[in-house]
Amino acid sequence: MVGDIAHICNRGVEKRNIFLSKQDYIRFRDNLFLLNNVDGKIRTRETNIRNVDNSKQKKLVEILKWSLLPNHYHLLVVEATEGGILEFTKRLGNAYTKYFNLKNKGRSGYLFQNKARIILIIDDSQFLYIPFYIDLNPLDIRFHKWKQRHPAVNESSGFLKSYEWSSFKDYFGNGNYECVISKDKFYDLFDTNVKRYEKELFEFMASATVSTWQVDTL
Repeated sequence: MVGDIAHICNRGVEKRNIFLSKQDYIRFRDNLFLLNNVDGKIRTRETNIRNVDNSKQKKLVEILKWSLLPNHYHLLVVEATEGGILEFTKRLGNAYTKYFNLKNKGRSGYLFQNKARIILIIDDSQFLYIPFYIDLNPLDIRFHKWKQRHPAVNESSGFLKSYEWSSFKDYFGNGNYECVISKDKFYDLFDTNVKRYEKELFEFMASATVSTWQVDTL
């Protein structure tokens, strides 16, 4: 239903890595923008999506948050067109699997372990927790057992603001791909702003227990 908010996630079959190179990450990130169009993939000769004219784009979803890790991805979206969440999720999975299989010398078969999980955000605990979960997820790459040890805020913040494969950089760092996300929509829906959200995010990180992170994990 239009206006529904959902957390979408999936990982590689047998937990295998789905991103093997920088180009793989770029391809998936660009598809977040190019496939988010009711009439089909946006066709362009531009090599950088920052330069694509999106004035005629009719979005399937508003993307609020995204993060990519070597073997899985997370998205937070709002349905913009009826049926948009399901259609967008299918397009992402099918398009990336086709690209990955062709790129890797004719590989065939499934890349993702199953159908992507689409988890509707229907209660207050999910509403408050999921944006934090998606933004903090890349810390797994930099800080071993960070959920138990809670790294210093300045170290965590510095890493997240420089991590290239997440929307965090576009919210708080010097990112260049705001065309993918709907920042104003996020701040409006979650009744927050830049300073308040960042403060609450790192307070949550410092106080969350290990069991907290087991909710909706892949």
